[in-house]
Amino acid sequence: MRYGENEIKDFDINKNENFWPNKNGKEYTIKITLPEFMCRCPRSGYPDFATIYLEYIPNKKVVELKAIKLYINSFMDRYISHEDSINEIFDALLKNLKPKRMKIIGDFNPRGNVHTVIEREYDVKSKTY
Repeated sequence: MRYGENEIKDFDINKNENFWPNKNGKEYTIKITLPEFMCRCPRSGYPDFATIYLEYIPNKKVVELKAIKLYINSFMDRYISHEDSINEIFDALLKNLKPKRMKIIGDFNPRGNVHTVIEREYDVKSKTY
């Protein structure tokens, strides 16, 4: 395996080193676009591609950008549905970041004449998921 493949294979999003202190006391929004998401259909094994849009208002932590890149790339050879992949990413980030607000959108490329968009949102004020 090449060094990048090993890095992706061994990556664990839940390690503290992947989240940095938010040194800024102001409220602001972080928007991250991940245009090369890929996972595999759990039924057929065909690749599924998506653009993931992540938006959050940090609380005490921010996600390190290389960490989010490696985490997203770790789905590349996993057999997982659109819904499960977006929910897993959302849950992992919510647990580790504990943001004031977070939204994730998985905009999957059409396959077989079907276009899927999965959205999930959290707001600490309303405690809605």
